[in-house]
Amino acid sequence: MSDVVTTVLFEHPLNEKMRTWLRIEFLLQQMHANTQITSISTALLFFRTASDLLDVLERGEVRTDLLKELERQQQKLSQWQDVPGVDLSRIDALRSELKQNAAVLFKAPRIGQALREDRLMALVRQRLSIPGGCCSFDLPTLHIWLHLPQSHRDSDVREWLDTLNPLNNALTQVLDLIRQSGAFKNQISLNGFFQENAEGADLLRLRISLENQLYPQVSGHKTRYAIRFLPLDSERGQVPARLTFELACC
Repeated sequence: MSDVVTTVLFEHPLNEKMRTWLRIEFLLQQMHANTQITSISTALLFFRTASDLLDVLERGEVRTDLLKELERQQQKLSQWQDVPGVDLSRIDALRSELKQNAAVLFKAPRIGQALREDRLMALVRQRLSIPGGCCSFDLPTLHIWLHLPQSHRDSDVREWLDTLNPLNNALTQVLDLIRQSGAFKNQISLNGFFQENAEGADLLRLRISLENQLYPQVSGHKTRYAIRFLPLDSERGQVPARLTFELACC
């Protein structure tokens, strides 16, 4: 991280749906950041992340939940149309984008199915749980794939990621709108503790100064939450009696 960073942003989900979405976003970002596979180390990073993503997708109704949220966001936007001074063109553009993402997601094949059925992906996933199980003598298929022209590997990666575009586009728009729904406000914790109501909220976002090297430990659900600030150095670190931080409840 750069030394010029003066605040750190933390996000905490207040329900299981948001927890899953943030994990999927985290994994998709890693996959898109590691598309240039040039060695066994970069290959394993990509395949392990893809495998983690498939595991997360198998645990819940991700498509159904996203489609419901896309519809909910359209309804929320429609309520703004009669508010004086609202940029109607912007509202219409967002609603159109929501409808398009919903239509594409609805028509798309089962999310992640193309990756599950890919032979190379399946072979690598089988060996990831074995310590050192992706050596060349264990996975000669991966070994020869890594020696193909870079353009061939790049093409395979693009095809894999393209199959995830309906998920990625819908999730990105949903999370952007949820994050924008809550404005940051200055708050004060006393002796490292803060609590508040969160009726109907999905996500907490905290900005904390890096100066004190503190991190938040959040407990709560959709109606109420509590935040305890703890020092990175558990032995010598100190928590100010009054700590100012920024909080957005989205």
